[in-house]
Amino acid sequence: MGIALDGLSSGLDTTALINTLMQAEAIPQNILKNKVSATQTMISALQALNTKVADLAELTKKTAKPDSLQLFTTTSSSDAAKATAGSGAAPGSIDFKVTAIAQAQVSVSAPVSEWAESSFSITKADGTAIDITADSASLDDVVRAINNSEAGVKAVKVAAGDGNYRLQFTAAETGADGSFSISGTSGEALIPVKTAQDGSITLWAGTSAEQIVTSSTNTFEDLLPGVDITVAKVSDEPVTITISRDNEAAGKVAKDLVDSLNGLFKFISGNSSVTSGTDGATKAMIFTGDSTARDVNQRILSAATLPVNGRSPSEFGISINKSGTIDYDEEKFQTALAENPAAVEAALQEIAARINTAAAGLSDKYDGQITARIKGQESTINRLDDQVMDWDRRLATRRATLEKTYATMEVQLSKLNSQSSWLTAQLSSLPSTNGS
Repeated sequence: MGIALDGLSSGLDTTALINTLMQAEAIPQNILKNKVSATQTMISALQALNTKVADLAELTKKTAKPDSLQLFTTTSSSDAAKATAGSGAAPGSIDFKVTAIAQAQVSVSAPVSEWAESSFSITKADGTAIDITADSASLDDVVRAINNSEAGVKAVKVAAGDGNYRLQFTAAETGADGSFSISGTSGEALIPVKTAQDGSITLWAGTSAEQIVTSSTNTFEDLLPGVDITVAKVSDEPVTITISRDNEAAGKVAKDLVDSLNGLFKFISGNSSVTSGTDGATKAMIFTGDSTARDVNQRILSAATLPVNGRSPSEFGISINKSGTIDYDEEKFQTALAENPAAVEAALQEIAARINTAAAGLSDKYDGQITARIKGQESTINRLDDQVMDWDRRLATRRATLEKTYATMEVQLSKLNSQSSWLTAQLSSLPSTNGS
Protein backbone atom coordinates (compact mmCIF):
# COMPACT_ATOMS: atom_id res chain seq x y z
CA MET A 1 0.00 0.00 0.00
CA GLY A 2 1.44 3.37 -1.00
CA ILE A 3 1.85 6.41 1.20
CA ALA A 4 -0.86 9.06 0.66
CA LEU A 5 0.18 12.67 1.17
CA ASP A 6 -2.72 15.11 1.14
CA GLY A 7 -2.73 18.28 -0.94
CA LEU A 8 0.90 18.39 -2.05
CA SER A 9 -0.17 20.39 -5.08
CA SER A 10 -3.76 21.45 -4.38
CA GLY A 11 -3.43 22.16 -0.68
CA LEU A 12 -6.67 20.21 -0.14
CA ASP A 13 -7.23 17.70 2.72
CA THR A 14 -8.14 14.97 0.24
CA THR A 15 -8.41 12.23 2.88
CA ALA A 16 -11.04 14.17 4.81
CA LEU A 17 -12.81 15.02 1.56
CA ILE A 18 -12.89 11.35 0.49
CA ASN A 19 -14.13 10.26 3.94
CA THR A 20 -16.97 12.79 3.72
CA LEU A 21 -17.93 11.58 0.27
CA MET A 22 -17.79 7.95 1.46
CA GLN A 23 -20.11 8.74 4.36
CA ALA A 24 -22.69 9.90 1.86
CA GLU A 25 -22.05 6.88 -0.34
CA ALA A 26 -22.53 4.54 2.69
CA ILE A 27 -25.99 5.83 3.63
CA PRO A 28 -27.82 2.96 1.86
CA GLN A 29 -25.55 0.41 3.58
CA ASN A 30 -26.19 2.00 6.99
CA ILE A 31 -29.91 1.72 6.35
CA LEU A 32 -29.41 -2.00 5.68
CA LYS A 33 -27.36 -2.39 8.89
CA ASN A 34 -30.12 -0.69 10.87
CA LYS A 35 -32.60 -3.14 9.37
CA VAL A 36 -30.37 -6.04 10.42
CA SER A 37 -30.21 -4.69 13.98
CA ALA A 38 -33.97 -4.16 14.14
CA THR A 39 -34.64 -7.63 12.74
CA GLN A 40 -32.27 -9.22 15.25
CA THR A 41 -34.09 -7.39 18.05
CA MET A 42 -37.37 -8.79 16.73
CA ILE A 43 -35.90 -12.31 16.62
CA SER A 44 -34.75 -12.02 20.25
CA ALA A 45 -38.20 -10.82 21.29
CA LEU A 46 -39.91 -13.63 19.36
CA GLN A 47 -37.58 -16.20 20.92
CA ALA A 48 -38.45 -14.88 24.40
CA LEU A 49 -42.15 -15.06 23.46
CA ASN A 50 -41.72 -18.61 22.18
CA THR A 51 -40.04 -19.66 25.43
CA LYS A 52 -42.92 -18.30 27.50
CA VAL A 53 -45.52 -20.00 25.30
CA ALA A 54 -43.58 -23.29 25.40
CA ASP A 55 -43.37 -23.08 29.22
CA LEU A 56 -47.12 -22.52 29.33
CA ALA A 57 -47.63 -25.55 27.07
CA GLU A 58 -45.55 -27.70 29.42
CA LEU A 59 -47.46 -26.50 32.49
CA THR A 60 -50.88 -27.03 30.93
CA LYS A 61 -49.87 -30.48 29.71
CA LYS A 62 -49.51 -31.50 33.37
CA THR A 63 -52.61 -29.62 34.50
CA ALA A 64 -54.76 -31.27 31.82
CA LYS A 65 -54.01 -34.76 33.15
CA PRO A 66 -56.97 -36.47 34.88
CA ASP A 67 -55.12 -36.69 38.20
CA SER A 68 -53.74 -33.13 38.22
CA LEU A 69 -56.20 -32.10 40.94
CA GLN A 70 -56.38 -35.49 42.63
CA LEU A 71 -54.40 -34.12 45.54
CA PHE A 72 -54.76 -35.45 49.06
CA THR A 73 -53.23 -35.08 52.49
CA THR A 74 -52.76 -37.99 54.88
CA THR A 75 -52.60 -38.06 58.67
CA SER A 76 -51.71 -40.84 61.06
CA SER A 77 -52.70 -41.23 64.69
CA SER A 78 -49.36 -42.89 65.48
CA ASP A 79 -45.72 -42.80 64.43
CA ALA A 80 -45.99 -46.55 63.89
CA ALA A 81 -47.25 -45.94 60.35
CA LYS A 82 -47.61 -43.22 57.75
CA ALA A 83 -49.40 -43.02 54.41
CA THR A 84 -48.80 -41.53 50.99
CA ALA A 85 -51.73 -40.71 48.71
CA GLY A 86 -51.32 -40.69 44.94
CA SER A 87 -53.34 -41.11 41.78
CA GLY A 88 -56.70 -42.78 42.33
CA ALA A 89 -56.93 -41.93 46.02
CA ALA A 90 -60.18 -40.86 47.63
CA PRO A 91 -61.12 -39.32 50.98
CA GLY A 92 -61.56 -41.87 53.77
CA SER A 93 -59.89 -43.55 56.75
CA ILE A 94 -58.85 -46.99 57.95
CA ASP A 95 -57.81 -48.55 61.29
CA PHE A 96 -55.27 -51.34 61.77
CA LYS A 97 -52.64 -52.69 64.11
CA VAL A 98 -49.03 -53.18 63.04
CA THR A 99 -48.30 -56.77 64.07
CA ALA A 100 -44.89 -57.35 62.45
CA ILE A 101 -42.10 -55.44 60.76
CA ALA A 102 -40.54 -56.86 57.62
CA GLN A 103 -36.89 -57.72 57.99
CA ALA A 104 -34.12 -59.41 56.06
CA GLN A 105 -32.43 -62.58 57.25
CA VAL A 106 -29.05 -62.04 58.88
CA SER A 107 -26.78 -64.98 59.80
CA VAL A 108 -23.16 -65.12 60.95
CA SER A 109 -20.48 -67.77 61.05
CA ALA A 110 -18.30 -68.78 63.97
CA PRO A 111 -14.88 -67.12 64.17
CA VAL A 112 -12.67 -68.57 61.42
CA SER A 113 -9.41 -67.76 59.68
CA GLU A 114 -10.55 -69.20 56.36
CA TRP A 115 -13.63 -70.87 54.90
CA ALA A 116 -13.90 -74.63 55.00
CA GLU A 117 -14.33 -75.04 51.21
CA SER A 118 -14.05 -72.80 48.19
CA SER A 119 -17.17 -74.35 46.59
CA PHE A 120 -20.62 -74.48 48.21
CA SER A 121 -24.25 -73.59 47.53
CA ILE A 122 -26.71 -70.96 48.70
CA THR A 123 -30.34 -72.10 48.55
CA LYS A 124 -33.10 -69.49 48.20
CA ALA A 125 -36.51 -69.65 49.83
CA ASP A 126 -38.06 -71.09 46.66
CA GLY A 127 -35.57 -73.97 46.69
CA THR A 128 -33.32 -72.65 43.94
CA ALA A 129 -29.70 -73.53 44.66
CA ILE A 130 -26.97 -71.15 43.51
CA ASP A 131 -23.52 -72.70 43.26
CA ILE A 132 -20.70 -70.51 44.58
CA THR A 133 -17.11 -71.16 43.52
CA ALA A 134 -14.48 -68.90 45.07
CA ASP A 135 -10.92 -68.59 43.77
CA SER A 136 -9.72 -70.02 47.09
CA ALA A 137 -10.96 -70.72 50.62
CA SER A 138 -9.69 -67.35 51.85
CA LEU A 139 -12.41 -65.27 53.44
CA ASP A 140 -11.84 -62.40 51.02
CA ASP A 141 -12.30 -64.68 47.99
CA VAL A 142 -15.42 -66.23 49.52
CA VAL A 143 -16.94 -62.82 50.26
CA ARG A 144 -16.15 -61.64 46.74
CA ALA A 145 -17.66 -64.74 45.13
CA ILE A 146 -20.88 -64.45 47.15
CA ASN A 147 -21.31 -60.74 46.44
CA ASN A 148 -20.75 -61.29 42.71
CA SER A 149 -23.28 -64.11 42.52
CA GLU A 150 -27.04 -64.01 41.91
CA ALA A 151 -27.84 -65.68 45.22
CA GLY A 152 -29.49 -62.55 46.63
CA VAL A 153 -27.16 -62.57 49.62
CA LYS A 154 -24.48 -60.08 50.61
CA ALA A 155 -21.48 -61.11 52.72
CA VAL A 156 -19.08 -59.03 54.81
CA LYS A 157 -15.99 -59.98 56.87
CA VAL A 158 -16.11 -58.81 60.53
CA ALA A 159 -13.04 -58.92 62.79
CA ALA A 160 -13.44 -61.35 65.74
CA GLY A 161 -10.02 -61.02 67.39
CA ASP A 162 -6.94 -63.26 67.47
CA GLY A 163 -6.63 -62.99 63.71
CA ASN A 164 -10.04 -64.57 63.15
CA TYR A 165 -13.10 -63.20 61.39
CA ARG A 166 -16.79 -63.94 61.24
CA LEU A 167 -18.67 -63.77 57.98
CA GLN A 168 -22.03 -61.99 58.15
CA PHE A 169 -24.58 -62.99 55.52
CA THR A 170 -27.52 -60.67 54.85
CA ALA A 171 -30.40 -61.24 52.46
CA ALA A 172 -30.60 -58.54 49.79
CA GLU A 173 -34.38 -58.32 50.19
CA THR A 174 -36.61 -58.16 53.23
CA GLY A 175 -39.45 -60.62 53.74
CA ALA A 176 -39.85 -64.37 54.06
CA ASP A 177 -39.11 -64.85 50.37
CA GLY A 178 -35.60 -63.51 51.01
CA SER A 179 -34.59 -66.34 53.36
CA PHE A 180 -31.64 -68.53 52.45
CA SER A 181 -29.45 -71.38 53.65
CA ILE A 182 -25.86 -72.42 52.92
CA SER A 183 -24.93 -76.02 52.17
CA GLY A 184 -21.98 -77.99 50.84
CA THR A 185 -19.52 -76.79 53.45
CA SER A 186 -18.18 -78.73 56.41
CA GLY A 187 -17.79 -75.59 58.49
CA GLU A 188 -19.89 -74.83 61.53
CA ALA A 189 -23.55 -74.09 60.96
CA LEU A 190 -24.53 -70.44 60.57
CA ILE A 191 -25.88 -68.70 63.66
CA PRO A 192 -29.20 -66.85 63.06
CA VAL A 193 -29.23 -63.17 64.01
CA LYS A 194 -32.44 -62.04 62.33
CA THR A 195 -35.09 -64.26 60.82
CA ALA A 196 -36.53 -63.35 57.43
CA GLN A 197 -40.12 -62.24 57.90
CA ASP A 198 -42.85 -60.28 56.17
CA GLY A 199 -44.38 -57.17 57.57
CA SER A 200 -47.99 -57.58 58.62
CA ILE A 201 -50.91 -55.48 59.73
CA THR A 202 -54.24 -56.54 61.16
CA LEU A 203 -57.30 -54.75 59.82
CA TRP A 204 -60.36 -54.30 62.02
CA ALA A 205 -58.56 -56.04 64.91
CA GLY A 206 -60.80 -57.57 67.55
CA THR A 207 -63.87 -57.78 65.31
CA SER A 208 -65.38 -60.61 63.34
CA ALA A 209 -64.01 -58.90 60.19
CA GLU A 210 -60.40 -59.14 61.40
CA GLN A 211 -57.99 -59.70 58.53
CA ILE A 212 -54.19 -59.94 58.32
CA VAL A 213 -52.40 -58.37 55.37
CA THR A 214 -48.73 -59.12 54.72
CA SER A 215 -46.00 -57.47 52.67
CA SER A 216 -42.41 -58.48 51.97
CA THR A 217 -41.47 -54.87 52.65
CA ASN A 218 -42.72 -52.43 55.23
CA THR A 219 -44.79 -50.66 52.58
CA PHE A 220 -48.29 -51.93 51.86
CA GLU A 221 -49.05 -50.65 48.37
CA ASP A 222 -52.59 -49.64 47.46
CA LEU A 223 -54.01 -50.82 50.77
CA LEU A 224 -56.65 -48.24 49.88
CA PRO A 225 -56.95 -47.19 46.22
CA GLY A 226 -53.99 -44.92 45.47
CA VAL A 227 -52.75 -45.05 49.08
CA ASP A 228 -49.48 -46.67 50.19
CA ILE A 229 -48.96 -47.27 53.92
CA THR A 230 -45.46 -47.66 55.38
CA VAL A 231 -45.05 -49.13 58.86
CA ALA A 232 -42.16 -48.38 61.20
CA LYS A 233 -42.83 -50.40 64.35
CA VAL A 234 -45.25 -52.80 65.98
CA SER A 235 -48.23 -51.10 67.58
CA ASP A 236 -50.35 -52.34 70.45
CA GLU A 237 -53.01 -49.73 69.81
CA PRO A 238 -54.87 -49.33 66.50
CA VAL A 239 -53.42 -46.84 64.04
CA THR A 240 -55.88 -44.62 62.20
CA ILE A 241 -54.90 -43.35 58.74
CA THR A 242 -57.06 -40.53 57.35
CA ILE A 243 -57.02 -39.33 53.73
CA SER A 244 -58.46 -35.88 53.01
CA ARG A 245 -58.75 -33.85 49.84
CA ASP A 246 -56.02 -31.18 49.66
CA ASN A 247 -58.03 -28.24 48.39
CA GLU A 248 -55.20 -25.83 49.16
CA ALA A 249 -52.86 -27.70 46.81
CA ALA A 250 -55.60 -27.82 44.16
CA GLY A 251 -55.99 -24.05 44.49
CA LYS A 252 -52.26 -23.63 43.94
CA VAL A 253 -52.55 -25.57 40.68
CA ALA A 254 -55.21 -23.14 39.48
CA LYS A 255 -53.25 -20.10 40.68
CA ASP A 256 -50.04 -21.29 39.01
CA LEU A 257 -51.94 -21.64 35.75
CA VAL A 258 -53.35 -18.11 36.01
CA ASP A 259 -49.94 -16.69 36.98
CA SER A 260 -48.33 -18.31 33.95
CA LEU A 261 -51.04 -16.91 31.68
CA ASN A 262 -50.66 -13.43 33.11
CA GLY A 263 -46.88 -13.59 32.73
CA LEU A 264 -47.37 -14.22 29.01
CA PHE A 265 -50.06 -11.54 28.56
CA LYS A 266 -48.02 -8.90 30.42
CA PHE A 267 -44.94 -9.73 28.33
CA ILE A 268 -46.90 -9.21 25.11
CA SER A 269 -48.62 -6.08 26.40
CA GLY A 270 -45.38 -4.52 27.66
CA ASN A 271 -43.72 -5.08 24.29
CA SER A 272 -46.72 -3.79 22.33
CA SER A 273 -47.19 -0.44 24.06
CA VAL A 274 -46.63 3.05 22.67
CA THR A 275 -45.11 5.67 24.98
CA SER A 276 -44.93 9.47 24.66
CA GLY A 277 -41.94 11.54 25.70
CA THR A 278 -41.92 15.00 27.28
CA ASP A 279 -41.28 16.51 23.84
CA GLY A 280 -44.42 14.86 22.48
CA ALA A 281 -42.51 12.23 20.48
CA THR A 282 -43.89 8.71 20.60
CA LYS A 283 -42.00 5.44 20.85
CA ALA A 284 -43.43 2.11 19.77
CA MET A 285 -42.22 -1.13 21.37
CA ILE A 286 -41.04 -4.12 19.34
CA PHE A 287 -44.44 -5.91 19.15
CA THR A 288 -46.51 -2.78 18.42
CA GLY A 289 -48.76 -3.69 15.49
CA ASP A 290 -47.18 -7.14 15.18
CA SER A 291 -49.72 -9.68 13.95
CA THR A 292 -47.95 -12.73 15.41
CA ALA A 293 -47.86 -11.36 18.97
CA ARG A 294 -51.47 -10.22 18.66
CA ASP A 295 -52.57 -13.66 17.40
CA VAL A 296 -50.72 -15.44 20.21
CA ASN A 297 -52.41 -13.25 22.80
CA GLN A 298 -55.89 -13.75 21.32
CA ARG A 299 -55.63 -17.53 20.90
CA ILE A 300 -54.34 -18.15 24.42
CA LEU A 301 -56.82 -15.72 25.97
CA SER A 302 -59.74 -17.36 24.16
CA ALA A 303 -58.62 -20.82 25.24
CA ALA A 304 -58.43 -19.68 28.85
CA THR A 305 -61.72 -17.80 29.13
CA LEU A 306 -64.27 -19.38 26.78
CA PRO A 307 -67.09 -21.31 28.54
CA VAL A 308 -66.70 -24.97 29.44
CA ASN A 309 -69.87 -26.99 28.82
CA GLY A 310 -71.87 -23.78 28.87
CA ARG A 311 -70.36 -22.56 32.16
CA SER A 312 -68.07 -19.55 32.41
CA PRO A 313 -64.71 -20.08 34.17
CA SER A 314 -65.63 -17.06 36.28
CA GLU A 315 -68.04 -19.34 38.18
CA PHE A 316 -65.05 -20.94 39.87
CA GLY A 317 -62.86 -17.87 40.20
CA ILE A 318 -61.08 -17.48 36.84
CA SER A 319 -62.14 -14.39 34.88
CA ILE A 320 -60.76 -11.88 32.39
CA ASN A 321 -60.39 -8.25 33.51
CA LYS A 322 -60.44 -4.96 31.60
CA SER A 323 -56.64 -4.88 31.27
CA GLY A 324 -56.67 -8.11 29.26
CA THR A 325 -55.18 -10.28 31.99
CA ILE A 326 -56.85 -12.91 34.19
CA ASP A 327 -58.02 -12.58 37.78
CA TYR A 328 -57.96 -15.52 40.15
CA ASP A 329 -60.40 -15.51 43.08
CA GLU A 330 -59.12 -18.07 45.60
CA GLU A 331 -62.20 -17.89 47.82
CA LYS A 332 -64.57 -18.42 44.90
CA PHE A 333 -62.47 -21.32 43.61
CA GLN A 334 -62.41 -23.04 47.00
CA THR A 335 -66.16 -22.60 47.43
CA ALA A 336 -66.85 -24.14 44.02
CA LEU A 337 -64.38 -26.94 44.68
CA ALA A 338 -66.03 -27.80 48.00
CA GLU A 339 -69.51 -27.82 46.44
CA ASN A 340 -68.70 -29.87 43.35
CA PRO A 341 -65.07 -31.00 43.14
CA ALA A 342 -65.60 -33.24 40.12
CA ALA A 343 -67.09 -30.41 38.04
CA VAL A 344 -64.35 -27.93 38.96
CA GLU A 345 -61.62 -30.47 38.28
CA ALA A 346 -63.10 -31.34 34.90
CA ALA A 347 -63.51 -27.67 33.94
CA LEU A 348 -59.95 -26.73 34.90
CA GLN A 349 -58.58 -29.74 33.03
CA GLU A 350 -60.60 -28.77 29.95
CA ILE A 351 -59.28 -25.20 30.08
CA ALA A 352 -55.72 -26.49 30.50
CA ALA A 353 -56.17 -28.86 27.56
CA ARG A 354 -57.42 -26.03 25.33
CA ILE A 355 -54.52 -23.80 26.32
CA ASN A 356 -52.08 -26.65 25.76
CA THR A 357 -53.42 -27.26 22.24
CA ALA A 358 -53.04 -23.57 21.37
CA ALA A 359 -49.66 -23.07 23.07
CA ALA A 360 -48.13 -26.27 21.70
CA GLY A 361 -49.25 -25.37 18.19
CA LEU A 362 -47.80 -21.87 18.47
CA SER A 363 -44.45 -22.86 19.98
CA ASP A 364 -43.72 -26.19 18.25
CA LYS A 365 -40.00 -26.18 17.42
CA TYR A 366 -40.61 -27.53 13.92
CA ASP A 367 -43.76 -25.96 12.52
CA GLY A 368 -45.14 -23.66 15.22
CA GLN A 369 -46.43 -20.26 14.15
CA ILE A 370 -43.86 -18.38 16.25
CA THR A 371 -41.09 -20.71 15.07
CA ALA A 372 -42.05 -20.06 11.44
CA ARG A 373 -41.93 -16.31 12.08
CA ILE A 374 -38.48 -16.60 13.67
CA LYS A 375 -37.22 -18.60 10.69
CA GLY A 376 -38.62 -15.96 8.34
CA GLN A 377 -36.83 -13.21 10.24
CA GLU A 378 -33.59 -15.20 10.18
CA SER A 379 -33.91 -15.56 6.41
CA THR A 380 -34.40 -11.80 6.16
CA ILE A 381 -31.18 -11.23 8.13
CA ASN A 382 -29.29 -13.57 5.80
CA ARG A 383 -30.48 -11.58 2.78
CA LEU A 384 -29.65 -8.27 4.43
CA ASP A 385 -26.20 -9.53 5.43
CA ASP A 386 -25.53 -10.48 1.80
CA GLN A 387 -26.57 -6.98 0.70
CA VAL A 388 -24.33 -5.39 3.36
CA MET A 389 -21.38 -7.45 2.10
CA ASP A 390 -22.15 -6.37 -1.48
CA TRP A 391 -22.06 -2.79 -0.28
CA ASP A 392 -18.71 -3.43 1.44
CA ARG A 393 -17.24 -4.43 -1.92
CA ARG A 394 -18.98 -1.55 -3.73
CA LEU A 395 -17.77 1.04 -1.23
CA ALA A 396 -14.23 -0.34 -1.28
CA THR A 397 -14.21 0.03 -5.07
CA ARG A 398 -15.66 3.55 -4.81
CA ARG A 399 -13.01 4.62 -2.26
CA ALA A 400 -10.25 3.25 -4.47
CA THR A 401 -11.69 5.19 -7.42
CA LEU A 402 -11.83 8.45 -5.44
CA GLU A 403 -8.32 7.99 -4.11
CA LYS A 404 -7.03 7.34 -7.63
CA THR A 405 -8.93 10.34 -8.99
CA TYR A 406 -7.58 12.73 -6.37
CA ALA A 407 -4.07 11.29 -6.69
CA THR A 408 -4.22 11.84 -10.47
CA MET A 409 -5.49 15.38 -9.87
CA GLU A 410 -2.54 16.12 -7.60
CA VAL A 411 -0.13 14.82 -10.24
CA GLN A 412 -1.73 16.96 -12.94
CA LEU A 413 -1.71 20.01 -10.69
CA SER A 414 1.95 19.35 -9.93
CA LYS A 415 2.72 19.29 -13.65
CA LEU A 416 0.72 22.45 -14.24
CA ASN A 417 2.53 24.16 -11.37
CA SER A 418 5.86 23.12 -12.85
CA GLN A 419 4.86 24.46 -16.26
CA SER A 420 3.66 27.67 -14.67
CA SER A 421 6.94 28.13 -12.88
CA TRP A 422 8.88 27.45 -16.09
CA LEU A 423 6.82 29.92 -18.10
CA THR A 424 7.21 32.55 -15.42
CA ALA A 425 10.97 32.07 -15.49
CA GLN A 426 11.07 32.27 -19.28
CA LEU A 427 8.99 35.42 -19.34
CA SER A 428 11.14 37.06 -16.73
CA SER A 429 14.26 36.36 -18.81
CA LEU A 430 12.96 38.13 -21.98
CA PRO A 431 14.60 41.55 -22.82
CA SER A 432 12.70 44.59 -21.91
CA THR A 433 10.81 46.33 -24.74
CA ASN A 434 10.69 49.87 -23.24
CA GLY A 435 14.15 50.80 -24.63
CA SER A 436 15.89 51.12 -21.29
